[in-house]
Amino acid sequence: MLRILVLIAFIFFLNCEDKQSQPKEQNAKPIKSIKKSPNKIDSSEIKTPEFPFLTDENAMEFFLEYEKENPENKIRITTRFGKIDILLYDKIKFHRANFIYLTKRGYFDGTQFYRVIDNFIIQAGNTDDPKIKRKRGDIGRYLLPPDTKRGFKHHRGVVSMPSSEIEDAYKLASPFEFFIVQNKDGAYHLDGDYTIFGEVISGMDVVDEIAAQKTDDGDWPLRNVYIKKVEIIK
Repeated sequence: MLRILVLIAFIFFLNCEDKQSQPKEQNAKPIKSIKKSPNKIDSSEIKTPEFPFLTDENAMEFFLEYEKENPENKIRITTRFGKIDILLYDKIKFHRANFIYLTKRGYFDGTQFYRVIDNFIIQAGNTDDPKIKRKRGDIGRYLLPPDTKRGFKHHRGVVSMPSSEIEDAYKLASPFEFFIVQNKDGAYHLDGDYTIFGEVISGMDVVDEIAAQKTDDGDWPLRNVYIKKVEIIK
């Protein structure tokens, strides 16, 4: 009897031990909240303009670098009368660089020889076409300083830059326009006032034919003389 009581007590003790609460499985560590930092702009995604808008404040610095990286100095003007090849002078750095820059941007394509005076000059780079005016406006508003003390003379065939319409003592030049001396005797009265920056090396017969066109009272050809394109040649 005693053995039976002891056995019952032992079994009761084991049952009580089994019923003890087991340690609960610990939850996973809480995830710390990640604060999103403000969107950062990747500098590689920032697109800089391919061409800067040129002003009097930045044009000279721009062309100082541009002329080093763009050494081309020969261009070809195509018109319905034929082609005019021009050599741009390396010594006149800013004007050469400016002309190459405008050529690469396609500015001159579609402009005209808008002032034609036989036995004097033919002048180009402007037009009354609104599209060209908008293109001009997109390029910038700037002037180039004169560079007239290099010893060049306004012989027949030289390429020079007209003064800006803005009145000033330094005769700042219009960067979009140019003229070619057609007079066989030259135009030496222009020396010192206008910047010579190149010369015709082929196509003076085309220059003469353009100069012979009939014009109105403002020297504008009665039949427009368009520049089909200006391109760089080797």
